[in-house]
Amino acid sequence: MEEAEARARAVGRGDVAEYLSLRASNDAARAVGCAWLVEAFQTAAGEANRAGASLTVSAEDAHRFRVGNSTMVGRRLTLRAGVRAVTVEAGWPRSPRDGVVRGGGLARARVSHFGDRAAGEELLLVRDADGTPRWLTLENDGAAALRTRQNFSESRARAHVTRLLG
Repeated sequence: MEEAEARARAVGRGDVAEYLSLRASNDAARAVGCAWLVEAFQTAAGEANRAGASLTVSAEDAHRFRVGNSTMVGRRLTLRAGVRAVTVEAGWPRSPRDGVVRGGGLARARVSHFGDRAAGEELLLVRDADGTPRWLTLENDGAAALRTRQNFSESRARAHVTRLLG
């Protein structure tokens, strides 16, 4: 990406160079945000296992999942406690045919509980004013276009693991 940006600048295509620079910056923020989310759940599972739970953990890279009409590509983490499971999917569109991230974000994620659909959450990765990636939960307010946004923290990841074990 850096080489393409340098070539664009060398031939006077500042607009292309700026786009490539922004894309590289956004991809770095996406990677950090998705890694943080997966690690938050892995940490919560590790804490639960040290306290006596017997969770099994499996992860998959290059996982594809749909959000609306778009396809996100990223990671999937599954935590299992017997037949119950929590699945975390986090990613972003990698090519134009994959679509876009709606809602003004960089990436999307989904936390789903097998057999307990209401316990799941949809997440949106945004940047803070200082450029730090941050996950927000998206909650439907009754109208399809209206959604409230709350910070998703490590304590929410622990709450999902606790619900899995409950």
